[in-house]
Amino acid sequence: PDTPKDFSCQTRDVRTVTCTWSQGESTYLYGKYSSKYTLSAKSSQKMVQCTPTCSKQCACSWDIGHQRIWNVTVTVENPLGKKTATDVFNVNHRIYPTAPFQVWEKCTDTEITLHWNYQSNGIELVCQTEVVYPDGQVELHNSSDMHSPHRSITVGGLQPYTEYTVRARCGAAKHFWRWSEWSEARTIRTEEATPSGKLDMWREITPVLGGRNVTLFWKQTPGFRANGRSISYEVTWEKIEDGSRPESISLSSVYNSTRIFIDNLSYKISIMAMNDVNFSLPSVLIISRATENSTSTFSTEELKEEQVNGTDDGIFISWKPRYIYDSYIIDWCNFPKLQPCDLQWKRFGPNTSSAVINSAAFVPGVRYNFHIYGSVANRATLLEKKTGYLRELPPLLDPVVDKVELTFNTVTLSWDSYLTNESQSGFVRGYNVYVSPVEENCSLKGSKKHIFSDDSELCKYTIANPEEKRYTVEHLMSNTKYKLVVKAYTGGGETPIDDFIYIDTPYNSNMLYFLFLLVIVPTLVAAICHWKKKWVKECCCPAIPSPNKSKVLSFKEFKIGSEKVLKISDCIPDMLAVDNKAEAQKL
Repeated sequence: PDTPKDFSCQTRDVRTVTCTWSQGESTYLYGKYSSKYTLSAKSSQKMVQCTPTCSKQCACSWDIGHQRIWNVTVTVENPLGKKTATDVFNVNHRIYPTAPFQVWEKCTDTEITLHWNYQSNGIELVCQTEVVYPDGQVELHNSSDMHSPHRSITVGGLQPYTEYTVRARCGAAKHFWRWSEWSEARTIRTEEATPSGKLDMWREITPVLGGRNVTLFWKQTPGFRANGRSISYEVTWEKIEDGSRPESISLSSVYNSTRIFIDNLSYKISIMAMNDVNFSLPSVLIISRATENSTSTFSTEELKEEQVNGTDDGIFISWKPRYIYDSYIIDWCNFPKLQPCDLQWKRFGPNTSSAVINSAAFVPGVRYNFHIYGSVANRATLLEKKTGYLRELPPLLDPVVDKVELTFNTVTLSWDSYLTNESQSGFVRGYNVYVSPVEENCSLKGSKKHIFSDDSELCKYTIANPEEKRYTVEHLMSNTKYKLVVKAYTGGGETPIDDFIYIDTPYNSNMLYFLFLLVIVPTLVAAICHWKKKWVKECCCPAIPSPNKSKVLSFKEFKIGSEKVLKISDCIPDMLAVDNKAEAQKL
């Protein structure tokens, strides 16, 4: 057989010792051949033989009397052999107390005192309390030894009106062996106390006839605790200038907003949480006069709205720091297309000038508007406005071309009715105009070739200004059928092309005129010339007269050879010129 495993001995009351062990692997021998256990315990004055009982574990107990030092041997034997295990111990070093019983408690708002009884049997014990917090955190607290049979431990630093689970166990103070079993667990709730911390309050101001509607919102900050069974809210508002009597309203815990009406004077608004014990510290907002704070309270038209970009973690917001403010507030709507829009806000310290705003409600393709306020002495001023998307998507709708103007080589498209506002799923950055002849690929001058996934080829023109909603495509061929489409694009791209508009360019009238001038006019001229050829000949090609018939040669003839010669004496000269000597000699 195997040697007995996990062999140990201990006492609960210093009167009886119990030894336990595990049997080890089965020998597969049964009946008279099965393993037999015997235990022998020997002290200086006493010898004990014990027959154990075995099921999952084997155990053997005996009365020790006044003997403290024991040498215990357990023997296991079958026809094939035997094995032994030995334990030598002092009984005072092997005390395993019974579990505490009759547990009860007393508590305040921050402390729990746990009481219990136990059978000490003259043993000096140290006890330990386990406290389980609502978040699952576990703390252990040890008590100093007391000789009274009534023991207790006080645990402090707890939260008011909070449930804790506590239990206790004990062990020998001297020669500690092991803890007892745990006592029965007790679930205890601490007493109520004044709410701790402040509420975080914000507002939305809407001008109306005769004054302003102020919608107040509030939420519990991380440091706020209700500290009570039930909680309610008390909102108070009063004029600052004339010191009139404050007005107030009480609301149950199910509310986190309310609307009040105030005139155009300055107001101080405060909110407190209240339970059955007391009020919390107030949170305060100052609403300035409408005339002096119109631009910072609700008139936001003068501030230019800047575009911001989304990231993997949220929407990045930055602002110019102003050192006069002690904090900054950013507010936005989780659902900007709904009413109410679920207004949210977040506060930042004076040294912060950027933040990543994230919300579980943020979805791609929705534009979110952010207002940045500076606050000093509980008075908020609007500083900047931002707008952006968590992630831009392609436009929901493409431009509808509502006007087409054609010439023989141009087409002008207009889509003035197209919206580029917050209804879009991204910032419209511009437009792409795609053109191609129906029968062939496009090669228009000034365009870029764009090849789609299906290998189709179109000419592409890009308009980078989203407010320019008119474009003229030039260099078209006359008398040709074209397909066109206008696509808007955002930071998320554009949607696939699924439909075209078709146009037919007219004949080129200038070409017909040119052909008329080139063919018809010359033909007409030739016909006229042929009809009046005699007149044309006389005008354009007159007959050359014969010199022999000229009157110039009507003088008396004097011939030298075949030429007529004019004698000087035959005429009176008008002018006489003397040739130079060289020319005269030549003549």
